[in-house]
Amino acid sequence: MQIFLARNNVQAGPYTLNQLNTMLATDEVSLDDLIWHEGMSQWQRLGDVTRNQRHYTPAGTSELISNSTPTVTNDTTNATTGDRVSLEQLYGKPPKPTASDTPAKPTANRNPISLGKPGSKPATKSALGAVIRTANGQSVVLAPVMSRILALAINGLLYLLSVMPLLLALTKLDIDMERFQDFTNFEAAYQYTVTLMQSIPDSTIIMSQAMMFGLFAIQLFLIVMRGQSLGKVITGIRVVDQTTHKLPSLGSRLGIRTFLLIIIYNLVFSLTNFLGFALIALHYFMVSKSPENIGWHDKLAKTLVVKADNKQLEKTVKK
Repeated sequence: MQIFLARNNVQAGPYTLNQLNTMLATDEVSLDDLIWHEGMSQWQRLGDVTRNQRHYTPAGTSELISNSTPTVTNDTTNATTGDRVSLEQLYGKPPKPTASDTPAKPTANRNPISLGKPGSKPATKSALGAVIRTANGQSVVLAPVMSRILALAINGLLYLLSVMPLLLALTKLDIDMERFQDFTNFEAAYQYTVTLMQSIPDSTIIMSQAMMFGLFAIQLFLIVMRGQSLGKVITGIRVVDQTTHKLPSLGSRLGIRTFLLIIIYNLVFSLTNFLGFALIALHYFMVSKSPENIGWHDKLAKTLVVKADNKQLEKTVKK
C-alpha cells in the first residue's frame, strides 16, 4: 500500500503503512495532516481515518502487519527513490544545518498539492478546494467555487418553490406586462400590482406567504446557529471568520452577509436584471481568481467559505 500525506500545501510520499505508523508513534505526523491511498475517493484528515488514534489500520489490512511495532527513526524513506530524508524536508521546511553546512539534496515533492489523487492529472483549486492552516495549526479546506454556486442555486430554487402557488395563480390572469413593469410611473405600477393580488384567492396568498416565511425562518436559524444557509448545508460548506476560522460574529454573518446583501441585490435587480446577474458573476469571478476564494461578499464581511467541519462551531477560547 502506498500512502500519501499533505501539509502546508505540500504533498509527501509515498510511504508504507509501517512508515506511517512510525511517524504517528513519534508524533512526526499531525492528526490534522491529510491522507490519501488507493481505495479512498478523496483526501481526508488523518485523525478522522484513525479515529484520532496514533495508529492506522486500514480496512482489510492484516492485523498482524498493521499492529506490528514500528521501528522508531528520525528519518523517513521515500518509497519511490529509496533516499532517506527528514519529514521536515518532505513538508517543505528547510533542512537542519549539518556540520559541513552542505545543503541537503532535495528529494521530496514540494509542489503545491492539488488534492487530487497522487499521480493523476492535477486538479484545479476551484474544482476541489485548497487547504489552508489556522493560527493554531488546524487545517481548513476552502469551499470549491462550484459548491458555492450550487448552494446559491439551491437557495434560489427553494425561494421559487415557496412562491410557486402565487406564480401559478398569476399565470392564470391576463397580465398587462407594460403596466406591471412601468418603472417611469411607480405608483401606477404599484396600484396595478395590488389589483392583480386582489384577483388571487386568499388561500393561495396565505399558502405562499406561509411557505416564504417558513423558509426565511429556517434560513435565519441556520445562519445564526451554524453559519450556513440551507444551500450550504446541502453542499457541506460554511462561512467562517478569515482570522479565527470559527463562526464569524453575528453582525458579520447576519447583518452583512445576509440583510445587507439582500438590500444590495434587491436595489440592483430593481434597476435591471442584467446588472444584478453581472454583480453575482463579478463575485464568483473574484472567488475563482483569489488564492483564498475571496469574492467581494467575503471582503465586505471579512469571511471565508470553507468545507464544513464541526470544529468550526467550537467557541474560541480567550486567553
